[in-house]
Amino acid sequence: MSTNSMKPSVFFNPESQVADLGVIACPGAEEFTHLIDNYLTSWSKEAGIEKDTFIIGSDCPRFQNGDAKGLVKESVRGDDIFIVVDPGNYSLTYNLFGHENHMSPDDHYANLKRLIQAVAGRAHRVSVIMPSLYGGRQHRRVVRESLDCAVALQELQSMGVDNIITFDAHDPRMMNAVPLTSFDNVMPTYQVLKALLHHMPELNFDKDHFIVISPDEGAINRNMYFSSVLGCNLGMFYKRRDYTRVVNGRNPIVAHEYLGESVEGKTVFIADDIIASGESMLEVARELKKRGAKHIIANATFPLFTSGLSKFDECYADGTLTAVLGTNLTYRKPELLERDWYIDVDCSKYTAYFIAAINHDMSVSSIIDPIAKIEALLKGRK
Repeated sequence: MSTNSMKPSVFFNPESQVADLGVIACPGAEEFTHLIDNYLTSWSKEAGIEKDTFIIGSDCPRFQNGDAKGLVKESVRGDDIFIVVDPGNYSLTYNLFGHENHMSPDDHYANLKRLIQAVAGRAHRVSVIMPSLYGGRQHRRVVRESLDCAVALQELQSMGVDNIITFDAHDPRMMNAVPLTSFDNVMPTYQVLKALLHHMPELNFDKDHFIVISPDEGAINRNMYFSSVLGCNLGMFYKRRDYTRVVNGRNPIVAHEYLGESVEGKTVFIADDIIASGESMLEVARELKKRGAKHIIANATFPLFTSGLSKFDECYADGTLTAVLGTNLTYRKPELLERDWYIDVDCSKYTAYFIAAINHDMSVSSIIDPIAKIEALLKGRK
């Protein structure tokens, strides 16, 4: 069943629901979970079911020595439980021997396991919504290295998790670690394009005016998809590295080499999964500006900005960058949301569709591949 046929009357139908729906927010994922819940409660009311919230109260209190426990505050027996976790939310802190510690992805993953334990096998089914895949950047082994993501996925499988939903995985082949568990990797392409056109309705996707550029070889597939649905051309950079040295665990980048047609006078769109320090994205933007690009729009599903915003402010001020799009699938620092160059993309409705569809054992194929909605979006501009 397509998303276009998903009407509120279909959702929350006791005859088609797997079980009563319950949503649990891990610490740090409350804001995004409440946005999801707003859609779920709205749809349930349109279907004639009065429900104030689907969120089940929970907590992960800590002791002074750093130990913690998971606590679910009401019965979940027989429920279809969805647990939302944001491993990238570094804004949360806890007290450890008098010191304030910021929570790391390891801490968030541990809280997820605690809440699964607190459910204690009483739920009808447990699904995990982990937009930013824990350990996902370490996606392959080179000599003596750990594979944290693969081990974590196998651990969740062994704990009885039935479905894992993530967004824009660094390498979706991580699902091969749990071949018997339902694993959905979702791309927010439609949501990004919708937000982009809302803020920049004058954009012309004609091949003579617009081009999509992959910032490196690893991001080629997501950029190829953008170029295909927009009907424009594709170019790419590849990173030339110094394989004689290792800096911060990686071979340092010597240069970004460009492969593709001229970008002179064109609007350039660059998509990646993560903006961490942002150095690679900014270097690519500078190279494109040197080649005469008119406007440069960057997009990252997870806008982390681990080294701050000042360098992006400078590139916006000197005209190198026109805009940066990021989603609310992970924590964004408040000052980022205030920047004129930043466009925040809301993915809560998209996630709510997933929850409602899975809760009714409906196909999610059309949600994962929203080509019809993208075509309708672009057609509506003509």
